[in-house]
Amino acid sequence: MKSVIEKNRRFYEQFVAGMIHEKFPEYEDRIAVGIVGEGSDCFGYDDEISRDHDFGTGVCLWLTDADMARFGNLLSIAYNELVDSAERAYFTERLRERRGVMTVRRFYSNILNIECDAETPRLSEEQWLALDHSCLKTATNGEVFRDDPGVFTAFRQYLMGYYPDRVRRMRLARQLHEYASAFQVNYSRCMTRGDTVAAELCRAKGLSSAMELFFLLKREYPPYYKWTFRALSELDAEGGFAAKLLELSREPLRPEAWKGTKYLPNRLNYKDRIVSLSEEIASEIEVMLAESGLIRVRGRYLETHVDEVLKG
Repeated sequence: MKSVIEKNRRFYEQFVAGMIHEKFPEYEDRIAVGIVGEGSDCFGYDDEISRDHDFGTGVCLWLTDADMARFGNLLSIAYNELVDSAERAYFTERLRERRGVMTVRRFYSNILNIECDAETPRLSEEQWLALDHSCLKTATNGEVFRDDPGVFTAFRQYLMGYYPDRVRRMRLARQLHEYASAFQVNYSRCMTRGDTVAAELCRAKGLSSAMELFFLLKREYPPYYKWTFRALSELDAEGGFAAKLLELSREPLRPEAWKGTKYLPNRLNYKDRIVSLSEEIASEIEVMLAESGLIRVRGRYLETHVDEVLKG
C-alpha cells in the first residue's frame, strides 16, 4: 500500500504543478507546496482504520503574508476547483481545513498554538516552554515538495534544530520527577493501600514519562500520543526499551503480591513484576543520561538526577 504522502506528491506533480504553471506563471516560484501537519497521513502512519476520517488527496500551498494579499484568494479558488474536479479519493470537509492555500504564519501559529512570526525563525524561551512535543512533531512531519522562497523551510529547519539546551534540560528534569514520583514511589504506595485504580494511573504516568524521556534523550519530538509508541519503536534501534514498555503495558496488576506487605520507601516489592519493570526502565534511562553527559553520579532513582540535569 502506497503512503498518502507518495500519493499526494503524485497529485501535485500531475495536477497542481500544471495548474500553477498555467494560471499563475508569474508567481510560480513564490508558492511553497507539500504535505505537513495534522493527520496520520502526514506521519506516514495512515492505514485502513485511519481512513474513516480526515482523509483524501490534497496538498498545502504556503504563501507569505504579502503574497497572500497579492494573489492568495485567486490561487485558493483555482486550487479548490481543481480538487473538486480531478480524479482523486474522497475528500472530507475536515481535510479541507488542513490542506489548500494558507500563509506560512497561519500554518505555524495554528499548529504550535502560539502567535509566531514565521518569516523570522526565532522563538523565545517562554514560547519554547509553552510548546507541546507533539505539536512540534506535527509542524515538522511530512514532506515539502517545492519551496523556492524558502520561508516555510527556514522555519521548519529552525524547529527541527530541537529545543535550546536550557529548555531541554528543564523538560528532562520535569519528566524525571514525574517518573520517580508516579512510578517509583506512588505506585507502590497505592498497591499497598489496595487502590488499584490509582495504581493504574501511576503506571500510565510512568509509561508517558518514560517515553517522553526517551525522545528528549534522543533529541527527537514524539508525535500525537496515539502514535508515540510506534514512533519510539522505530527510533529504538536495538528494541530493548520498547520491549520493556510493551511488557509493562501488558502486565496485569497483581494485588496478591501486596497482601500482608507494609510500605517501606527503601524496600522494593519485586514480587510485583511491574515494580521490577519500573526499575529496569529507570536503569536504562539512567544509562542514557550518563551517555549523554547529563549526569556523573549514577542511580536508578530518577529524582536524584533532577538538580544535576537542571544545573548542567
